[in-house]
Amino acid sequence: MLQAIGLTSTPRRDLPPAVDDLTFEARPGCVTALLGEPGSGKTTALRLMLELEPGRGVAYFRGRPLHQVPHPGREVGVLLGDVPGNPSRTVRNQLRMLCAAAGVPAARADTMLEVVGIAGLRDHRLGSLSRAMERRFALAAALLADPCTLLLDEPAADLSPRERSWLYGLLRRHASLGGAVLFTTDDAKEAARGADRVVSIEAGRLVADQDAADFARTRLRPRVAVRTPHAARLADVLGREARAAQRAVEIVAESGTRLSVYGSNCAEVGEAAFRNGVLVHQLADETGDCGDAGEAGTPARPVPQARTEARATDARAEVRIDARAESRREAGQQAAPEAHVASGFPGGPELPAGSWAGTWSATGTGTDQGGGDAHAALVDVPPGPGHTRGAGLVASAVRKVGGPLRPLRYELLRVFGTATPWLTAAVVIAVSAITAVLLARTGAEPRDRMLAAWPELLPLPPAALGAGLLGALAFGEEYRYPALAAARGTVPRRLGLLTAKLGVCSALALLIGAVALLADASAVGLVFGAAPLRSPAPWIVPAASWAGLLTGCAWAGVLASAVFRSTAAGLAAVLAVPVAVVPLVRKALAGPSAYPVDGIVSRLRGMSAAHWPPEADRFVLGVLRMMAQPVGTALVLSLIVLLCAYGFTGLRSRVRW
Repeated sequence: MLQAIGLTSTPRRDLPPAVDDLTFEARPGCVTALLGEPGSGKTTALRLMLELEPGRGVAYFRGRPLHQVPHPGREVGVLLGDVPGNPSRTVRNQLRMLCAAAGVPAARADTMLEVVGIAGLRDHRLGSLSRAMERRFALAAALLADPCTLLLDEPAADLSPRERSWLYGLLRRHASLGGAVLFTTDDAKEAARGADRVVSIEAGRLVADQDAADFARTRLRPRVAVRTPHAARLADVLGREARAAQRAVEIVAESGTRLSVYGSNCAEVGEAAFRNGVLVHQLADETGDCGDAGEAGTPARPVPQARTEARATDARAEVRIDARAESRREAGQQAAPEAHVASGFPGGPELPAGSWAGTWSATGTGTDQGGGDAHAALVDVPPGPGHTRGAGLVASAVRKVGGPLRPLRYELLRVFGTATPWLTAAVVIAVSAITAVLLARTGAEPRDRMLAAWPELLPLPPAALGAGLLGALAFGEEYRYPALAAARGTVPRRLGLLTAKLGVCSALALLIGAVALLADASAVGLVFGAAPLRSPAPWIVPAASWAGLLTGCAWAGVLASAVFRSTAAGLAAVLAVPVAVVPLVRKALAGPSAYPVDGIVSRLRGMSAAHWPPEADRFVLGVLRMMAQPVGTALVLSLIVLLCAYGFTGLRSRVRW
C-alpha cells in the first residue's frame, strides 16, 4: 500500500507550489496512473514521495515513510528521468553494480534482462541503446531488487504501441501478485488502457480519483474522425440532419480539413456525406479526451491523430500456460506465474516486513534496437526449500546478499566496469618512464627522485597524479552518472561505501606506483645501462614515503570529490596540496625548534594500549620522519580537513549501506 498524504512542494518565488495538498493512494494488486498535463506536478509528486524534493506531507510505503525503511531500494523500484550510468559501461555491468548496491546476487541482472526482453543487448554500451531499449533497461533496474512498490515516471515514453502493450502487461502481472504500481502519464487513453485506477491532477491539485471504467466513461468519449476538403459544408450537413432527427450530435472543427463528430458513428457520417455529395478522405472511429470536466456540450480538446489501437495484448507478449497449470485450473486451482510475491496477496501467507522477494521466470526475445517482446512463463515448481506456496502461487525467493563486502563488490564493479583505470595506468607508466629517462640523462636529480620521475618543476610525480585522478573519479563519477539513489542525483556517502572506495583506490594507487617504479628502472637501464642505478641507498624509508604519498593523494581525491561533488574539484584539491599547502607548512616549520623531540617514540610506546616490540621503534620513527617532511605534513593536514568536511556534509544521507 502506497499512501500519499498532503504532499505540498516548496513554493517557488512568485509562483504557486508545483504540488499543492495532494492526497491519494496506490493500492496493492492495482496499477494506478497519475494523469496530468505536462507541468502539472506529476514528477514533483513522485520526488516528494521519495523525499527527494523539499516540501510538506508524507508518503507511506506499507505503513512506513521511506526514511524509516531499512533498505529503500528493496522496497521501492524507481524510474525517474533518463537511464543512470556511464554511457561507456555495458548493460550487464551496470545492472551488476546495482545488484551489489541493492544486496542481491549478481545473477539477478541476467534474469531481469531476460524479463524485459533485452538479454541479447547485455554486452552493449549504455550509450548505444535506443530510447525504447533505455526504457526497458530502466524498468529492469527498477525491478532488480524485487521491490513491492513501483514508481515509474512516464514509463511508456518513446515506446511503440506494441511495446506499450507489453509494458502494461508486465505492470499488471506485478500488481496481480500483490505489488503496488504507480506510473505517470499525460495521455488519458494510455491511463485508461494501462491502469486499474486513474488519479487526475491539474496544477498540482487533485481533480479526480476514479476506477479506470468510471474514468473512461466520464473522461473518454467515442468520436468519428473525418478528413475532408469540404469540412464546413459537411459540418453543416451533419448538423441539419441531427436536428431533423432530434439527435444530440457535437461537431468540433479540429483543423481546416478535419472534423471530430461526437454522438454518431462512421456509418451515419459516411451515408450523410454520400447523400449530399461531400468528398471524404478519411473516416475512422477514435476515442477522444473530453478534458477534466467531461460535461456534455463542452467542446473537446483536440487530440493528436493516432491510429486506433487494439486493446488486446500482442499474442507473443501474453503469458503462456503449460499443460500442468492448465490441468490444475480445470481442477479448480488457480495457476500463477513464478513471479514477485509479497505479503498481503489474497490467500497468501503473512510475510514479515521487507520480505517481498521473488523472481520472474521468463523467456525473452529481443530485437536488435526495435520492439522486441518478452513474456513471463507460467511454471509449475514443486514446493521445496526456498519456495513459498500460497493460493496457487509458487515463488522463488530472491536471496539478499548483505554484510560488509557489499560496498566492496559495488566499488570493484564500478572501477573495473570501464577502461578508465587501465588507460590511466598506461598513460601514467608511459609518462613516468619518459620522465625518468630525461632525469637520468641530466643527472641533476638524486636516484630516488629519478626513479619516482619527480623533478623539482612538477608539483607531484605522474604516479601520484594518476592516483589522485582515480581517487577523484571514485565519487566524481557517482555524481555525474549517479546509480546509488532513487533521485538519480544524490549519492549515499556512508562509512561502508567510503571505506570501500578508500581501500580500492589506495590498492590501485600502490599497484600503479609499483609498476611505474619498475617501468622507470627498466627504461633507465635499457637506455643508460646499470650505471644510474648502482648508487647504494636504503630503500625502506623511500619505499614507505612513496607508498604514503600515493595513498595520501588517492584518499585526498576521494574525499575532495565527495565533498565538492566533482571529479575536477577532487583533482584540483590533490594539486592544491603541493602548490598551496606545502609552502605554508614549510614557512611554519622554518627555523630550529625551541625544544627537542628526542624520545618521542618511547613516549608513544608508553601511551599505547597495545605495546609494540622495541624492534618496531625504527619503523615508527621512519613514519614520523616522513610525516614531518613538508609534503607529508601538508598531506596529513589536508586529509584531516577533508575528512571533517566529509563528515559534516556527507554522513547525513538516509540511504543505508
